Amino acid sequence: MNRLIKLTTFLVFAIFLSSCSSVRVAADYDREANFDQYKTFAFFKPGIDKAEISDLDKRRILRAIEAELMTKGYTKSENPDMLISIFTKSNQRVDIYNNAWGAGAWGWGGFGGWGWRYGPGFGYGGSQVSTTTEGMLFIDLIDANKKELIWQGSGTGNLSTRNIEKKEERIKEFVSKMLMQFPPEKE
Repeated sequence: MNRLIKLTTFLVFAIFLSSCSSVRVAADYDREANFDQYKTFAFFKPGIDKAEISDLDKRRILRAIEAELMTKGYTKSENPDMLISIFTKSNQRVDIYNNAWGAGAWGWGGFGGWGWRYGPGFGYGGSQVSTTTEGMLFIDLIDANKKELIWQGSGTGNLSTRNIEKKEERIKEFVSKMLMQFPPEKE
């Protein structure tokens, strides 16, 4: 029985950790912008140069953005409608997993973290702490004529990996999920 409890706890913890590795995205945009007018793009070098990541990762991100936009029918141009810039941030994420299940205890909890629980129980007490570095990537689309931000996408998730192929796939996933929200749907 004790082995079953430990195995079950390990599996739940592993599933929870794997679900935390997904990319979370959001987008914001200028509701007054006419997105139908934008057909061409170029990268805004002064903004990209300020991104605090390696030049290799910058090139990976820019290639992924270019591929996604070209798939959507946009073309790269010397005289663009839109300028694209990126910037990055990183945060330390600390997750505390409380595995304190006890016999006959009242409290807020359960697997999903919702609901009151009472009754005889089984299990062990203790907490596990996990610290990871989460990266945030921002993609800014700027009206080239007005020099105004028209759309911004952000993606948050764990990016660091020592395997270059996995890193490139992860960057493509970030960019793809973010640009799924561009152009914004007409209201």
